[in-house]
Amino acid sequence: MFRIGDFSRLSFVTVKTLRYYDEIGLLKPVRVDSFTGYRYYSAEQLPRLNYIRNLRSLDLSLEQIATLVDGGFSLSQMKNVLIVKQAELRQRIGDEEQRLERVGELLRQIEKEDGMPDYQVEIRELPSITIASVRGTVPTYHDITMLIEKLLPVFTEHATSIAGPFLAIYHDMEYRESDVDIEAGIPISSRLSLPDPIQVRDLPGEKTAACTLHHGPFETISEAYTALMQWCETNGYELAGPDREVYLKGPSDVSDPADYVTELQQPVRRV
Repeated sequence: MFRIGDFSRLSFVTVKTLRYYDEIGLLKPVRVDSFTGYRYYSAEQLPRLNYIRNLRSLDLSLEQIATLVDGGFSLSQMKNVLIVKQAELRQRIGDEEQRLERVGELLRQIEKEDGMPDYQVEIRELPSITIASVRGTVPTYHDITMLIEKLLPVFTEHATSIAGPFLAIYHDMEYRESDVDIEAGIPISSRLSLPDPIQVRDLPGEKTAACTLHHGPFETISEAYTALMQWCETNGYELAGPDREVYLKGPSDVSDPADYVTELQQPVRRV
């Protein structure tokens, strides 16, 4: 048997934690000296303690851990607990990756603060075009891929009918943190017969649209929107409809996100 200090050193768990586990019944010492009060542990308790440590590293509550290590959950219930924790961790990783992207964007903005403007905005007329598209409400802006995947029949079965680069139309007239109304489309040269949910429709032209090019990853595209809005305000234009993004060079064209080229097309009118 080991005194609590030795057991602590060998198990990499503090004495304070071992005492607390004793108090709540999670890991009781094999013997407590009635005269000195010293706690003694056995090497046979190390597997249980290691199991507890692993579960604690997943941020499970001590109540959940106690039920798991004492066999209070069936294998099916234990699996469900771990699946839920797995989903929580994936969500946390996604949130942290988005924060990391925002930090990078802020650093880029600081570096460019004293530089020349990177975006040239011009007013153009957008012609009407025929598109094959899928419109839907997706959880976030990043989930546009859910709509793109539904357009695969156009790329695989009607590649010769494709008449231009992939585009997206953002129908919400305000920023939304969730439930985003997006239409993903591809210009086509003829009115094809395509399976649901793909629709073939004429995308109306726009007499006046403010347009600019963004070079680089999608995570920094807000810089282009900032430049476009500043230009519109300075030159007496207001927004007049859903904005479009045309992906002139994207993941299917180049491997490095730094080489992406996206055109922003924002219908506008004179104030």
